Amino acid sequence: MQLTVVMPGSAEHLPLVRGECEQWTAPGTELQVVALGDGVGSVASRYEIALAGPAILAEVVKAAASGSDGVFIDCAGDPVVHAAREVVDIPVVGGFQPALLTALGLGHRVGVISVLPGVVPIFHELIRHDALSERCGSVRVINTPVLSVHDQATLVDHLYAQASQAVAAGEADVIVLGCTGFIGVASALQDLLAADGRYVPVVDPTGAALTWLESAVRMKVRPSRTTYTPPPEMTWLS
Repeated sequence: MQLTVVMPGSAEHLPLVRGECEQWTAPGTELQVVALGDGVGSVASRYEIALAGPAILAEVVKAAASGSDGVFIDCAGDPVVHAAREVVDIPVVGGFQPALLTALGLGHRVGVISVLPGVVPIFHELIRHDALSERCGSVRVINTPVLSVHDQATLVDHLYAQASQAVAAGEADVIVLGCTGFIGVASALQDLLAADGRYVPVVDPTGAALTWLESAVRMKVRPSRTTYTPPPEMTWLS
């Protein structure tokens, strides 16, 4: 099995992202990790999603043409995922939808924790798109820019502050990390929440996306062509 990871940002982060992805994939899964380049440092707003969209789609098409079995767009905002599904015949996911669907099987109420206030309406739009607002109404942020999230200990502290408040307020039975840049912190956050007295699962978006892709490839399924119709060739009569 060959999977492609399309990563916003520069190539300097490729080793870190590759190492994270390799921890989630099964033996025998080959990973190709590609970066969009320095022109797209993050995808944390609608504006950045629009700017990055053409480059992401180009890499998805290239991956499918080169024989990749599935593509993970490495962002929890699921940028251009639905558009990509229209133009390739392989499974394509971002980080959020697989994480959300995984969380729904682990508890009734799902809480999301992401980065900045500006992404909150984006996540609510994604949740509404899947008609899941009744079970996922809580979207909190640590209010730290994506590009400065490097200190894992401090990151876990910020995440724990929001997650523990969400659980205590009855907003969440499961936590979804709403940023693929929250690398390697899910287990530590889960342990801290369990130490409060009750186990609350924490779903990592990278892990959810890659394991979902592997399952889809093994089951030989891909997005429906009644939902994701290829773009038509339009002819206008003069």
